[in-house]
Amino acid sequence: MTLVTIPPDYDERVYAGWLGKCIGVRFGAPLEGWTYDDINRNLGAIDGYLNEAPGKLFKPDDDTALPMILIRALEDSGAGADLSARQIAEAWLNYLGDQQGTLWWGGYGVSTEHTAYLNLASGIPAPRSGSIAQNGAALAEQIGGQIFSDIWGLVAPGNPALAADLAERASSVSHDGNGIYGGRFIAALVSAAFAESDPLRLIDTGLSLIPADSEYARVVRAMVDFYHQQPDDWRACYAHLEAHFGYDRYPGEVHIIPNAGVVVMALAYGGGDFSRTIQIANMAGWDTDCNVGNAGAILGVAVGLDGIAWRWREPVNDLLIAASVIGTRNILTIPQCADLFCRLGRALAGEDTPPRPRYHFRYRGSTCNFQAEGARGRVIEIRQSNAAGDSSGLQASVRKLNKKGELRLFTRTYYRPAELSSNYYGATFTPLIVPGQTVTAEVFVPPDAPPTLRASLYVHDDHSGQPHQSIGQALAPGQWRTLTWTIPRLDGACLSQVGVIVRNLGETWETGALTLRSLDWAGPPDYLIDFARERAEGSAISQWTKLRGYWRLEDGARYHGSGPGLCETYTGDIAWRDYRLEAGVIPLIGDYHNVNVRVQGALRSYAGGLGPDGTLALYRKTGQQVERVAAAPFPWRHGERYTVRLTAHGDRLALEAAGEAGHAALEWVDPAPYRHGQIGLSTWHGSHTAYDGVRLSPVTAQRGG
Repeated sequence: MTLVTIPPDYDERVYAGWLGKCIGVRFGAPLEGWTYDDINRNLGAIDGYLNEAPGKLFKPDDDTALPMILIRALEDSGAGADLSARQIAEAWLNYLGDQQGTLWWGGYGVSTEHTAYLNLASGIPAPRSGSIAQNGAALAEQIGGQIFSDIWGLVAPGNPALAADLAERASSVSHDGNGIYGGRFIAALVSAAFAESDPLRLIDTGLSLIPADSEYARVVRAMVDFYHQQPDDWRACYAHLEAHFGYDRYPGEVHIIPNAGVVVMALAYGGGDFSRTIQIANMAGWDTDCNVGNAGAILGVAVGLDGIAWRWREPVNDLLIAASVIGTRNILTIPQCADLFCRLGRALAGEDTPPRPRYHFRYRGSTCNFQAEGARGRVIEIRQSNAAGDSSGLQASVRKLNKKGELRLFTRTYYRPAELSSNYYGATFTPLIVPGQTVTAEVFVPPDAPPTLRASLYVHDDHSGQPHQSIGQALAPGQWRTLTWTIPRLDGACLSQVGVIVRNLGETWETGALTLRSLDWAGPPDYLIDFARERAEGSAISQWTKLRGYWRLEDGARYHGSGPGLCETYTGDIAWRDYRLEAGVIPLIGDYHNVNVRVQGALRSYAGGLGPDGTLALYRKTGQQVERVAAAPFPWRHGERYTVRLTAHGDRLALEAAGEAGHAALEWVDPAPYRHGQIGLSTWHGSHTAYDGVRLSPVTAQRGG
């Protein structure tokens, strides 16, 4: 049975919907917690972004960070319509840091999500984890049920019932009652918006999929009825909402019912106009980032890109900062999110999606977080263009690129938390690209460009402040050129930019442009992480995220970890496959001192190192279970340094250690292996371990040399 029919403009409408969500969250975030009266008295009408933190990047927000975790449950489970609440709960436990990052950790019985997480972590399964029976109605009916649910409509276009069912299962992990109805309602409206643009008809669709006698349905009908009575005065409608469904009538921190009324009111009075809708949602106050985000997602799908003014898009520059234990998934572009949603939506429809490069410009107006700079020449504009003919690309226009002048077109691959407007949702980052990987880009200069232009690929090392680049290659005017470069081993680096440099070796290029059609990279890592060059950053250190424990720099060049439970810290890319990890390990206290490979989150990885009773031990993490799969005698001692190597190659894991205690090695073949994942360091069950360097290298290179 075909559950989803993919519309012809599906990709662009998904992009518009998620763009609308991100715009709404950014627009509403500075006013979160303000009341209507606060806004009206201090700001009046609001028609654009508020400049809350000049010169800073917009912070991570739970409204977008958690959905980008929840959607991985659909990906990890094989994109089936039978996705269960327990599978979604597994994504919570796998991708969330332990009570840090991504969400508001306001305490058990105070924060709905914090409560649900602790329930899950202690063995209370979903959906009981979020139920009224477990947590009480006040906690279960807070706003989270609806604010994270837009994504289910994006992957189920034109099937509001399926979108609502998926949202119900996701919401039930942490919510119940009206909290679930809100998830169903929002997801249904997003799904229906692929075929219907009239807000009142969309609202009717959502109402048909929730209980008619629920409080949620009552507030929705009240807003629609008032609109029909006074269709020209949204402020009067808000006064009615506050009087009959205000915060004073519902318990908890941020109850879903008043905010549901704001979303419906904005949709009705916005009349299908994107800007007007999100402005009303924002000026109404209360949980502004949530409400404006929901309204923006629904209207984004309904009106498409043509209905979203460029003034909302330009400051965003397609960048989304997220927060999870997978650091490379915390720097996203909105097109990358849309690609993921579209791939999963097509999978639900029984269709395949052709592979796409990491950065492409197929969505109209997309910029993919690229920037342009000129030296001895001035960049005057960066925008999408079809000037190169057969496909769209990102065009950087330049004026008077003088002899020996340079034009750089690049994107960021690493950020420092200090660059964010705030970071109370705890984003930490891992570089998207590392030494040893091979970069590929497609570039074009127009037919009238001078023949003296040379192009190079480059990366920028944020630790040293130095760029590294390939040998320049001549560009043929009027023809596409594919550039390829394998980044050499750069020990102690932190790569924060990747892009293209064009140099002019001849006379002044008066007017011209460089067009980039795609940029991507792949391949195994080959570099050394020198802890002496890192710094305290976020909840761990630069380039690393953490699951649990106290991770810090001590002794000048050593990375220390300690704490109760399974304390782990991660770096690298979840897509890495075969590689060798080597680290200097100094066991200080306790019996578990490991390195990790093929880390797919908190629940799926391998760990190997110095184990109890004088052993070298290899472990497999499956869910919340850790199994020791192989061991060999190795009489290690506290305070001594050991070199530990763990190699992942196909289905084979090879572990070895060397030090004053001698040498030990073992191998194990996993009959159902994890095929890919990042790396980590781990110190378990009250241990304290110091690490003085991490080396990553390709398996093939090691075998050959």
